[in-house]
Amino acid sequence: MATPTTIYSRPATTTPTPTCTTAVPGHHGYVPPDACNANWAYSPSFAAAIAFSILFGILTLSQIALAITYRKVFCWVMIMGCSWELVSFITRALGSMNQQSQPLAFASSLLFLLAPLWINAYVYMTAGRLIWTFHPERTVMRIKAINMGKYFVWLDILSFIVQGIGGTMLNPGASASTMETGKNIYMTGVGIQELFIILFTGLIVRFQMEVSRLEKAQGLKQAETWRRLAYALYAVLLLITTRIIFRLVEFSAGIETSNPLPYHEVYPLVLDAFPMLMAALILTVIHPGLVLKGPDSEFPPRKQRKAEKKAKKAEKKALKMHKRRERNGWSHDAYLPVQMSNEQPITSNVEMGVIPKN
Repeated sequence: MATPTTIYSRPATTTPTPTCTTAVPGHHGYVPPDACNANWAYSPSFAAAIAFSILFGILTLSQIALAITYRKVFCWVMIMGCSWELVSFITRALGSMNQQSQPLAFASSLLFLLAPLWINAYVYMTAGRLIWTFHPERTVMRIKAINMGKYFVWLDILSFIVQGIGGTMLNPGASASTMETGKNIYMTGVGIQELFIILFTGLIVRFQMEVSRLEKAQGLKQAETWRRLAYALYAVLLLITTRIIFRLVEFSAGIETSNPLPYHEVYPLVLDAFPMLMAALILTVIHPGLVLKGPDSEFPPRKQRKAEKKAKKAEKKALKMHKRRERNGWSHDAYLPVQMSNEQPITSNVEMGVIPKN
């Protein structure tokens, strides 16, 4: 059992309660979580880390294979989410055998906290393409499908940055005040993420209602393909929400040892790692490539969108000019320049045909 060797106390002007104890590392470098040299809040299980590494490794390889098979470039986001979870548990397995390694503990913790944001962004991108493919108007609540994923992905990036800042401050070697600040920042980022999830879920529900109503009005058989993928997205968002609720409860209860959630590995494994594992599994079994088929299932290239936007802008400008001509009672020919010889000087706007003759 670890034996304390050095006690650090507060200055004499404050309460003489020891802040932490530097302990002699035990088996695999373990020290109590309240020790100054503790990098882990618990002794991580090597077997559990290996098991999750294998499972996330299989899902990562499966996602790579499916992305290549169905030629879905945007699936790289899901691959990133699975690979971050994979690396998180690989470093956890290594850290369980060397618990005094601060880099291993920090890398595992940070990747574990941030990996779900990749999966969340993947849901946004998939839903946008689902609406683009199956909604006749390709719009839900006046939000274009082509912009929907983009808007929410940027919001997800905002949450990613906030959580990343908070997560880096939760460094095992940081002071108590820094840890408290990091915890509050991270909780803010998680709360923002959940708010965006709720808003986005409302958009998917609205999409399902509108498409189902159109199918019924047209007497069409309800398509099970898009519906199956929509339900998969609901399930994944619910799993992400479960993980968010756990993190909010965990951090809101404080980081003291009296709060059991941060100091027992079973809680993050069951309420964080397992939900993300199931989310990745669902989107592997019900892969978007099974539903989003054909050239119309992907957003047009950026170059094409820019050309279409430019053409639409020119058309709008021409229409505006046409209405202006009609309002002023000018004919189209009145705007055509008069053909002049090289010898004939241009002396007025009337001769140019810019101002119509009376």
